[in-house]
Amino acid sequence: MVRRAFFTLALTLGLCLAQDPQPKRSPDVPYVPTTEPAVQAMLKLAGVSSTDVVYDLGCGDGRIVIAAAKEFGARGVGIDINPVRIREAKENAKKAGVEAKVRFEEQDLFEANIKDASVVTLFLLSSVNLKLRPKLLRDLKPGTRIVSNTFDMGDWKPEKEFSLDDGGDDDSYLSHKFYLWRVPEPSGK
Repeated sequence: MVRRAFFTLALTLGLCLAQDPQPKRSPDVPYVPTTEPAVQAMLKLAGVSSTDVVYDLGCGDGRIVIAAAKEFGARGVGIDINPVRIREAKENAKKAGVEAKVRFEEQDLFEANIKDASVVTLFLLSSVNLKLRPKLLRDLKPGTRIVSNTFDMGDWKPEKEFSLDDGGDDDSYLSHKFYLWRVPEPSGK
């Protein structure tokens, strides 16, 4: 009887430990990976170079900051609230050989320290972008480039817009619109 109870307890504990950790709160958007053509378009639209520090807010599996490091020589930081995505991102960075140039933080994007960014990438929703906009304008240095996949920021007009159709057949056809903004100088300067 004691042996069975111990076995049941050990099995239950093992199952609990084997489950993926949960985010501290629900993510603001569902996880939808950015396509490879969209990653390239976003980084090119931002004019990413080896001198940049690219922050991806809601980084998912890390593909944007990994590509920025691997293909453009930039440093990168991925922020995501989901610990499973952060674990995947770290594994992907290691596989890509860029773990020395990138880091991934399990954090709420509304609370993250983003002041070192020279480029910020987003694939959120317009409502989340609008909620995030005051933080971007407050925390980022003037001139910092912000690129969003698909979703705009309301009445803040982008400096550039770019459209891309990726995919071929009807099942995989995707059309993306990308937006680029620069953080302006504070008013009165």
